[in-house]
Amino acid sequence: MTETGSDSSLPAEVLAHYETGYEARRLTTGMARLEFARTQDILQRYLPPPPAVVFDVGGGPGTYACWLAKKGYEVHLVDPVPLHVEQARIASMAQPDHPIASVALGDARGVNRPGGSVDVALLLGPLYHLTDRSDRLIALRETGRVLKPGGLLFGATISRFTSTLDGLRRGLFNDPYFVEIVKQDLIDGQHRNPTNHPFYFTTAFFHHPEELRSEIEEAGLEYQVTLSVEGPAWLLENFEEYWWDPKRRELLLDTIRAIESDGSILGVSVHMMIVARKGS
Repeated sequence: MTETGSDSSLPAEVLAHYETGYEARRLTTGMARLEFARTQDILQRYLPPPPAVVFDVGGGPGTYACWLAKKGYEVHLVDPVPLHVEQARIASMAQPDHPIASVALGDARGVNRPGGSVDVALLLGPLYHLTDRSDRLIALRETGRVLKPGGLLFGATISRFTSTLDGLRRGLFNDPYFVEIVKQDLIDGQHRNPTNHPFYFTTAFFHHPEELRSEIEEAGLEYQVTLSVEGPAWLLENFEEYWWDPKRRELLLDTIRAIESDGSILGVSVHMMIVARKGS
């Protein structure tokens, strides 16, 4: 496993947000467990069999990379947050029989990877932290460059309506700063948190469901489908009751699967997953 260093390409406030270290435990706590389970579900349906090569771009502390490495995939991870790179390295060392093949600092807009060298590319963070459309297109074209013909891209995005729905769910509209955040989100998807309130996320771009396909196609990739990750289930007040009851949890997951590609409800989900393919 290799690790290389460079200065982070992230805005200072985004880097500070992730340097708190919370991402290493996020997907195993609270509502994010649903995000993790659903992302695993979607990936397992589409992924080629191991030992296919998976390039996890913006792979954070290695949660998905470690999971895929255990399944026998050759996983290479890059991330722009130095702490994430160190956490991914430590997580990989904790599973010596199935390590991540390589870990490095890297920017989705320019990766140190030969063209046509990976079967699958994961962009489970960059598409919402690249706030300029031109940068997202660069990242998508760079992904297309490293994919083999017929290779798959999985890209996670945040819905344009997430702050609005979360504010209604948690009673955040009493805060005038939050109201201004929501207004800007709904205008153009440019999410900003000038007070750095920990509940209000950090600098990001929130996609409208109808924007996703055009970005994929403009980047020269073949659009396959957009899927709802959490669906409306993240709005449940009694989520924990569902999650810890195996029968109710499976009912919840089955319900989300049944509506995951319905365009009329895509924007209700916190995250949307876009699946694309590189042409032959």
